[in-house]
Parts: sequence; C-alpha cells; structure tokens
Amino acid sequence: MRLLYTAWCAFYIVVLYLILFPVQFVFLQREDWKPLAHRVNRLWGRLFFAGVGISVQVEYRFRPEPRGVYVFCANHFSYLDIAVMGVVLDNYYAFVGKSDVKHIPLLGYMFAKLHVQVDREQANSRAYSLAKSIRLLASGRSIMIFPEGGIKTKQPPQMHQSFKDGAFIMAIQQQVPIVPITLLTNHQILPDTPTIRMHRYPMRAVVHAPLDTRGLTQADVQQLKEQTYQIIDQELKKGAAVMA
Repeated sequence: MRLLYTAWCAFYIVVLYLILFPVQFVFLQREDWKPLAHRVNRLWGRLFFAGVGISVQVEYRFRPEPRGVYVFCANHFSYLDIAVMGVVLDNYYAFVGKSDVKHIPLLGYMFAKLHVQVDREQANSRAYSLAKSIRLLASGRSIMIFPEGGIKTKQPPQMHQSFKDGAFIMAIQQQVPIVPITLLTNHQILPDTPTIRMHRYPMRAVVHAPLDTRGLTQADVQQLKEQTYQIIDQELKKGAAVMA
C-alpha cells in the first residue's frame, strides 16, 4: 500500500505541475509578473497536500507581513521541504538552492527564472548567489534558505552542524530580520533514503519570532548563526520528545 501511495503522490505532483506550468510560463516572461508565477508554485503545493491527504499544521508564533522583507531559515531533512515552504509562507521570496535543479525539465526552467541557483562546490558560484540574494533583499524581496547547505544530516531530527554563513551575512548587510522555521515532520513523510517512500503524517511546522539584525555588524555573524541554530534545534528536540 505504501508503494501504491508513493506512486500516486509522484504521479499527482507531476501531472499537477504539467497542468499549472503553461500559466506559470506566461508569468515568468516579465519581471513584474513573477510574483504571480510564485503564487502558482504556492497553489501547486496546496493542491498537492490536499490531493494526497496530508494535513498542514503550522504554528505561527510570528506571522510575517506578506509584504515584509525577511531572511527565512529552516532545517532541511527532506526534498518535501521546498514544496512545504510555499504553503507555510505568504511572502514573495526567492529560494537559494542547488544548481542541479536546472536539469529537471520545466521545474528547472522555473527555478532558474524565479530563484537563486548555487553550485556549492565552486567559490565563485557561492559569491555570485550571495551577491544576487543581497540585491533581491535590497529590492524588497525575501530570501528563503536552508542554512545547513543541503540535506546533510544522517540522523534527523538532529541537524547538521554548523550552519553556513551566507544567510546571516546577507541579513546583517541589509539589516533585515532572520525568521527561523522548524519543519518537524517532513523527514517522516518523505525520508531522504535510497528507497523513496511517502508516509501519511501531518505536516507540522513552527514559524518562530524574528531575530532583529538592526545595529549588528559582520562581527555578529557567528552569534546570530548560533542563535538561529539553537531556536530550531530546541524545537526539533521538543517535537521528538512528544513523538517518543
């Protein structure tokens, strides 16, 4: 049954995107239409979770202003995390993600047009993605980033240590808040294992209070990074204790 459920989820998410992509393609052709293309992504996520029978439970200890500018930082244990963020957040944001996505048909085109690609093996690519992210923040668009630098941990819900600096450098430079987000159950719904299987658990997330960066300098990057890590980590441990 789990294999059949996984096959249905895979079929549904692909067909759903094929149906929505022509509309999204049009919106990707002009810069001032791109927020509408982002809304198509959010619709895709909402329809997917509803269609596969997974409930979405988000605890907002802070409700981001839809037009506010933030650097959102979340733990990253599952490939489901990307789809989830469009359901959790109402903001117009750009993902900072691996350049490998560009090789996926249609989805890669959208990602290249709408988000920030980075090849983490190349220093010049990392520098370019940081500069582009800073420009987007300056233009009034939020950034969504997984500061672990990918799915690194082998023992979720224990995060990989330590976070990369990029999210915190850009937030301090632009003096915009860091908003930590804890994704509690995505690794149970879609574990990062060689045998791909979907499990039907509720999707649970917590959006934490923002960390103010006003008045901070680049000398404060390590402290801000550790503070963000501890907020997410403590929530993950609390969630694991409840599930035990």
